[in-house]
Amino acid sequence: MAKLWAIIKREYLERVRSKWFLIATFFGPIFFSAIIIVPAWLASRSKATTDVYNTTILDATGTGFGHRLAVNIAGDSTIPSRMPTVRVVAPNELTPAESVATHEVMRKEKTGYVVVNQQTLAGEAARYAGTNATSIADMAQIKNAIRETILASRLEQVGLDNRKMKEITFIPLDFSTERITERGRAGSGMASVLFGFAIGFLLYLSIVVYGQTIMSGVLEEKTTRVAEVVMSSVPTDTLLAGKVLGVGAVGLTQQILWIGTTYVLLKLRGPIMAKLGAPVVNFSLPDISLAAGILFLLFFLLGFIFYSSLYAAVGSSVNSESEARQAASPLMIMIVSTGVFIQPVLL
Repeated sequence: MAKLWAIIKREYLERVRSKWFLIATFFGPIFFSAIIIVPAWLASRSKATTDVYNTTILDATGTGFGHRLAVNIAGDSTIPSRMPTVRVVAPNELTPAESVATHEVMRKEKTGYVVVNQQTLAGEAARYAGTNATSIADMAQIKNAIRETILASRLEQVGLDNRKMKEITFIPLDFSTERITERGRAGSGMASVLFGFAIGFLLYLSIVVYGQTIMSGVLEEKTTRVAEVVMSSVPTDTLLAGKVLGVGAVGLTQQILWIGTTYVLLKLRGPIMAKLGAPVVNFSLPDISLAAGILFLLFFLLGFIFYSSLYAAVGSSVNSESEARQAASPLMIMIVSTGVFIQPVLL
């Protein structure tokens, strides 16, 4: 037992004192928090720009569709400068009108132009050309405005008021889910699913990273003849157990630090999002019971010991890094397949 403890202590302290362990432990929670905070911040900034107002509408419908479309693009704004320019053209004059509009865009007088015709009234096609054609938010605003204008035109044809139809069909439903356990209400159901995915990802990351660390360590000791010297005084099963448990303790330490720090950062996400000018999403962390925490530790240890032993077996059976990477491929397939097989359980 003393020899086993000595090996565990050596493996643990050697890796914990490494600068890369400290760097990964420090930046890990920042990375996981950024996965949640940064997309929300980017989504708040990815709104339609004022470029959509500086456009020209080439109306070849002959029904005044372009003027109604300009109003829908402008939205609630009553500022004249935010109203797109409308040019009513005959269908046979559409090609030269597009040429003129293209040159205006090239001279940076306009951002782009929209072409609407009889196909647009039929709900079949509409075209846009401009410098902001790659802007997803701008294109979504113009497309939605065209669809709303088509719908309004069709409603008018059957004698229905478009404004009343909007009031009837607009249902801002806020649908939330909440889990109920034996202890009572346990927070958001979706948050529990996402939290479970996050824990699974951490377990997967630890198994892959530290499993390969064990494989490389065993291979290095084998090629440098260190293992022969060590095994002369320590049984092979004690050496393997000490290496797996020592590296496993390193992974468990990093997991606990990651989860704890990420939990604190997510608790502070409200002030962080407010500083960034992004809306605060109502996201409550799930209630984690003591039994769930114990199960996490149990699954982590059992899974880590199982895969680490396989990685150690791979390291002891090869003679080079290239052979080790090829021999470890079946293990990677086993690890990844667990994520595939869990989908039917979640659904």
